[in-house]
Amino acid sequence: MSIEPSVRPAAAPRATSAFLAERVRRMPPSGIRRFFDMLAEMKDVISLTIGEPDFTTPEPFSRAAIRSLEAGETHYTANGGMIELRERIAANLEARYAVRYEPRTELVVTVGASEAVDITLRAILDPGDEVIYHEPSFVSYAPCVTLAGGTPIAIATTEATDFQLTAEMIEPRITPRTKAIFLGYPNNPTGAVLDRAQLTEIGELARRHDLLVVADEIYDRLVYGGHRHTAISSIPGLWERSVLIGGFSKSYAMTGWRIGYAAAPAELMTGIAKVHQYAIMCAPTQAQFAAIEALDSGEPFVEAMLAEYDRRRTYIVRRFNEIGLRCFEPRGAFYCFPNVTSTGLDETAFAERLLEEERVGVVPGTAFGPSGAGHVRVCYATAYEQIVEAMDRIERFVARREHSPGAAV
Repeated sequence: MSIEPSVRPAAAPRATSAFLAERVRRMPPSGIRRFFDMLAEMKDVISLTIGEPDFTTPEPFSRAAIRSLEAGETHYTANGGMIELRERIAANLEARYAVRYEPRTELVVTVGASEAVDITLRAILDPGDEVIYHEPSFVSYAPCVTLAGGTPIAIATTEATDFQLTAEMIEPRITPRTKAIFLGYPNNPTGAVLDRAQLTEIGELARRHDLLVVADEIYDRLVYGGHRHTAISSIPGLWERSVLIGGFSKSYAMTGWRIGYAAAPAELMTGIAKVHQYAIMCAPTQAQFAAIEALDSGEPFVEAMLAEYDRRRTYIVRRFNEIGLRCFEPRGAFYCFPNVTSTGLDETAFAERLLEEERVGVVPGTAFGPSGAGHVRVCYATAYEQIVEAMDRIERFVARREHSPGAAV
């Protein structure tokens, strides 16, 4: 007699989404992109949403990339980036901030500052390690910590203190699991800055508790009103326990070129470069040639763009305050963060109705964390004339809320 082999019943098929990691399923999409996608389908919209310079990349930078193509420079570079570029980045940091990095062992060229943030966090975090950061903050900080296996610990900042993070705010949140403090100043979305005295106090705290400090300084050149940016590694005692992140996207109008960098002591950089090596190989070759030219000849372009951003900043902040939407003075980046609660609308309703009624796109403050409630992010990296028209439309929108009973609820 034959014995039928036992056959295990087939398992019920799982939903396709179930193949995704739980931490990815729980992660919300970027609130910035949601509004950008909404306005992309509408006509006659003035977008103050995406943090991208309206300036075209200066011609000499593009010409340098074109020449590299014509010369057949279409191959991989060294994993860490072209040594000529790393040498120029190191020289620029030393000249500007008096910090010294060895180009071969303490610098890596990345695919934008975003990659530098990602690979740094992946290099330093073990499962459960905590990273203290400030809110409101750029949308990728907390997700990158989570994706690296860490735990993001947010500290709310408010307009009452110009959205600044202090050592006094950080210390109560430090636990035995705290690995690092993450700073993003000049700040996206608020335009807030930290001065040298505040950074020194944070540095003393980091040394006392044996913590690393990671600083995203992508907006370091875009500061106003007499503020002078201080590089994190220039603070006494912090060079050996910090990672400095920067890039070319904002200051040099090179967002699409995707060139950034991370700088750190060799012992740290060995691990950061290892993650970069396996994830990316190297940054785009032509973009590296453009970045070399940017550092060689770009200063007049940076100064001209900075002056224009300052003109827009002064105008837009004045208009918001005149309209009755309280707005503190941003002294860095190219954003302002007005308070819209006087309209009776929350930040999401304000942004949605403004887009629908007046065709002006802004981003709800809560896209940058819960502490952004009651605010919207407004990017002034767009043409002055467009900003003037957008503010006229916003003024009409706010006036209707004031003069129409029940309109703001």
